[in-house]
Parts: sequence; structure tokens; C-alpha cells
Amino acid sequence: MLSGPSCVGKGPLCHTLKMFFPETEQNLKKLVLYNSRAPRPGEMEGSDYYFRSREEIQALHNRENFIVLDVRGDLQGLDLNDLRSILSSGRDAFFEGNPFVPQAIWSLPEMAEVPMIKIFLSPLSKNEILWLKDKGASLSDLLTDTMRRKLLRRTSRQKGILSLQDLENIEKRAGSASKELQLAWQFDWVIPNHDGEDHENWNAFYYPTGDALKSLISFAAILGGHDAPQAERWECDLWPSS
Repeated sequence: MLSGPSCVGKGPLCHTLKMFFPETEQNLKKLVLYNSRAPRPGEMEGSDYYFRSREEIQALHNRENFIVLDVRGDLQGLDLNDLRSILSSGRDAFFEGNPFVPQAIWSLPEMAEVPMIKIFLSPLSKNEILWLKDKGASLSDLLTDTMRRKLLRRTSRQKGILSLQDLENIEKRAGSASKELQLAWQFDWVIPNHDGEDHENWNAFYYPTGDALKSLISFAAILGGHDAPQAERWECDLWPSS
């Protein structure tokens, strides 16, 4: 399970894993969720999400074997039969996205005995958080502004001129980041990464550089069962509750 706030860099991290560690990536079978939002440029039906209307996904809530959650203003649904099918095939089910869906998955009684690797990608490191807390900074406000800037850059690259709906969506996603970092301590590993999805360090030079490279190396190491010096373990009170 790879989770973190919107635009923290989860998508490009998965892409570079496939490029540079194909032997690690090839056994991962992605869980494809249902999503009520419209596809972003380049997203594919059935590969990134199953894009459906909000009403259609809301109806899934009443079906057995479905998890449906409101995530940053969008409805997302997971068919648990897809998860079971992947696990019974002997492959590793791979989730990439928000931390709320993984929390719902590992809370299921049937998943109690299923081995999991839970990784959280964070826009701030533990030492940065401790330093900011010591200086009296408002962590929630700083994080919201950080993610707002990343989201604005990403969405501007995708769409050019932004609509009011785009700006409202950005605010929802940026505002959700603090609540999501409150869950980071529940993951096995936290990988600090300042190079969000808007950053050129992922692909401007073909090879990742900067934090993008550090995150990639840490991610691949954890999946391979090796030491990852850049990865952290967080205490439950590191990020303050709102």
C-alpha cells in the first residue's frame, strides 16, 4: 500500500519504479478503484480508475463486498472481490492513492492475517516537523499552502487556464493533507519526498534526481525487503490532531 496526500508524488514514483526496477514492479497487480471524478489528461478507464457518476458509485455502497468512501470530495469505491481475486492468484495486490482506503482495508477481519507493506509518502520529514513545531509554526497551515502550490502547478500544466471548479478541487485536496498526515504513523514506513508530481526531478532528464531518486531507491528497497536509510518510522503524536 502506497499512500500520501494528493500531488505528493505517488504517481511518478510508481512510474519510475516500473522503468528502473521492472523486476520488482512486475509482480504488483494494481487495485483499480471506482472514482466519481472526471479523468485527468492521460488517465485511462480501467487502468487508473473506473470512472463512473457519483450516483453510480453511491449505489455500490449498498452492495456486499464494496467499500465506498468520500475522499477529498470525490466518491471512491473498491470491489473487495477484485482484491480477493488478486491475492488468490499468488500476486501482490498493489494500492496507490489516499490513506483512507488502505485504513478501511486493513480494518477488515479477513485481512488480519494477510501480510502487508504499508508505505506513506510525506511532503515533510520527521526532522522538519520537529523543527517547525519547536519554532511554533502552524503545521496545518504550512502543509496546506505547500500542497496548494504543488496542486496549482500540476493542474496548470494539465489544463492551462483553471476553472473555479478546478480551484475548489485544489482547496479540498490541499485542505485534506493535514488529516491524511495524521494517519502516517499507522504505516510501516514514511518516505519524505519534497519532489511532488509537479516537479521536474521525476522525468525532465529521463533519470530521476533529487528527492525523486531518494524516494525511488527507498521504495524499491522496502519492496525488496532491504534497508532503506531514507525511510522513517513516525510516532503517533508526531503530527498534531486537528
